[in-house]
Amino acid sequence: MCEQNAKGGKLARQAAMLCQDTSFQLYLDRRRRAKHNMTEFQLPDGTHNTEDARDWLCAACQIQSRAELDHNTTAAATFRRIRQCFLKWKQQWRQQ
Repeated sequence: MCEQNAKGGKLARQAAMLCQDTSFQLYLDRRRRAKHNMTEFQLPDGTHNTEDARDWLCAACQIQSRAELDHNTTAAATFRRIRQCFLKWKQQWRQQ
């Protein structure tokens, strides 16, 4: 089977749910602000949406489709690191 036509599995579903998570979208807003030394006025909370999150995740994992996460070990490892960083941030954010 051609890898481009490979169907997504567990990781692809996790990635889709992550991209739909408004907390993950907020994480991307705040991550980008910190990375580019921007103010909240320049990049307000709520800027990233589901599609932006998907595009960012695919670029970060160097894939064209989230389905590739279940067939590309390097991309899968990157996704897991991203997810762990997000979950750590989310836990700290909730404690504030």
